Amino acid sequence: MLRRLTAAAASAALLVTVAASTVAAGGGPPSLSFYVDDVRYKTIGTQTDFFGTGAPASTFDRIYALGDDENGDPLINVAEAKPGDRDFNGGRWMVLPITWNVTPTQLTNAEEVEAWADAGYLTIGSTPVKEFLCPVIQDNGH
Repeated sequence: MLRRLTAAAASAALLVTVAASTVAAGGGPPSLSFYVDDVRYKTIGTQTDFFGTGAPASTFDRIYALGDDENGDPLINVAEAKPGDRDFNGGRWMVLPITWNVTPTQLTNAEEVEAWADAGYLTIGSTPVKEFLCPVIQDNGH
């Protein structure tokens, strides 16, 4: 029994360490969840980093990094594809920064982000800040 408890504690500590080091190393998306088509999804950060490898942009799906709201609280990022979509690239992500030209607000789908950009309410950065691989899991808790 003690051996199982010790193994479980070690596993939990390893998971926390991996999650913390992934975030510190820049792996995974800027948040642990994001919206796709108005539905919240979660992910597990990985250390897979494709940044600067020269992989074609067409092999990645975009995640729009919305930044913080006017109170400094983080907004939930928005992605353009999910498992089951015809154009889903299997969890290969390109993070594009958003610059707000109006008061930041929570958007929940890529079409909305792009429409706000077309209207001049925000600017989508053309240079990715991260390119990586991570799984996508529907977040039924939200």
